[in-house]
Amino acid sequence: MATVAKDNPLNEITLRRYEKPYELEGRELVKKLCLSIGLLQPGDSRDIIVDVLMVLLEARKKKKELDSKFIEEEAIRLRKKEKLPLKGIASSNIRRQLKRLRDIFLVEKINNNYRINEFEDISIIFEKRIEKFYISSILERVKEYFNAVK
Repeated sequence: MATVAKDNPLNEITLRRYEKPYELEGRELVKKLCLSIGLLQPGDSRDIIVDVLMVLLEARKKKKELDSKFIEEEAIRLRKKEKLPLKGIASSNIRRQLKRLRDIFLVEKINNNYRINEFEDISIIFEKRIEKFYISSILERVKEYFNAVK
């Protein structure tokens, strides 16, 4: 049997455009943000990433770094408060979601604790790290492929 080569991207991001967030707040607002940047897929019932991000956003207000166990406990508390099923709450999955947030530069890890990057406003993080660095480097490479194909 022939070996099939795998093309693994160096970086990737999914962007989706939704209606303006006029009346959204709380969990629904964070969920729409996660959908908008590809952290969550439309119709996905495993949306623990929303709770993880909410916990970190709340900690940012107090400039607190959190360990993964505390994030897990708070995410479970949030899901219970919202009467949501406790799907995706395994410690290993919480750490995987934290890694996904780190991979797109929203979250950083310092001595086994996590925080929103430099406790900065996430709109500024998006502009400086995701839009100007991450997305522009992806677009630059895509353009190189377009130019090579001619």
